[in-house]
Amino acid sequence: MKLIVAVDNNWAIGSGNELLFRIPEDMKRFKAFTTGNTVVMGYNTLLSFPGSRPLPNRTNIVLCDDPSVNVEGAVMCGSLEALLEELKNYDSDKVFVIGGAMVYRLLLDYCSEAYITKIQSAGEAPDKFFPNLDEDPKWEIAEESEINEHNGTKFKYVTYVKNKNFA
Repeated sequence: MKLIVAVDNNWAIGSGNELLFRIPEDMKRFKAFTTGNTVVMGYNTLLSFPGSRPLPNRTNIVLCDDPSVNVEGAVMCGSLEALLEELKNYDSDKVFVIGGAMVYRLLLDYCSEAYITKIQSAGEAPDKFFPNLDEDPKWEIAEESEINEHNGTKFKYVTYVKNKNFA
């Protein structure tokens, strides 16, 4: 399993159930990575999408502990155990964890790769954070892009892989 996320320079990922930054190039990258694959998210992440609808052209798996919630076009899982059981039905190389903060924390140890967009500024009033992989000995940088820029916002893509000693 893999994950994909955009973080600011403090590893913040969101504020008020919204992304901190909207960078068209990064959105295209997200779409290219996830289209045709499986995405795993929490219910709040699903609610943040346009119309609170599952992402098109992907299998959407949603972790939600409220059994009364049913979302057309999504596979609902009520617990981590149920989610892990459901994920056995999918090719783990084609499964992407896409948020939010709680789901990232729950599934980080199950992931082998992390595609991080590192935005070189601080988001406004962040309230959700991603674990700092630079300080985690379980993760190491495999690849790093040059610095890109969109409307004065600088960012780069960094691919982390699970350190073989912790795989």
